[in-house]
Amino acid sequence: MAVSEKRDPDAMFAALCSDDAREILVAAHAEPRSAEEFAEHCDVSLPTVYRRVNTLVEQDLLRENVQIDPDGNHYTLYVSNLDSLEFVLEAAGFVASVRLRRDIVDRFGEFWRDLGAHSTRDTSNHP
Repeated sequence: MAVSEKRDPDAMFAALCSDDAREILVAAHAEPRSAEEFAEHCDVSLPTVYRRVNTLVEQDLLRENVQIDPDGNHYTLYVSNLDSLEFVLEAAGFVASVRLRRDIVDRFGEFWRDLGAHSTRDTSNHP
């Protein structure tokens, strides 16, 4: 399932202005990858990968999945959340619409978060 939402176009342009960021996003769309795999695949330094990945995660275009190997070591794989991105030019400027991929776990978590926010509002109106 995909969910559409409006976004700050400047933040989207900034997140995607780098060729490296776009290449990382495409690679993560193909399959989950670690930062080290992005560095090798995209032929960029690991610090550059982490800067780009952090920006993409902040914009919810990438999702971090922490994995535990059989030895108990933790590592992170990054997965693309992006289904589509559209920029529309209007008289007042650009409008960015992002369509994100959401699995059932994401949707369930959002449901509970929204339900909690709704119940907090309802109880605050009653003595």
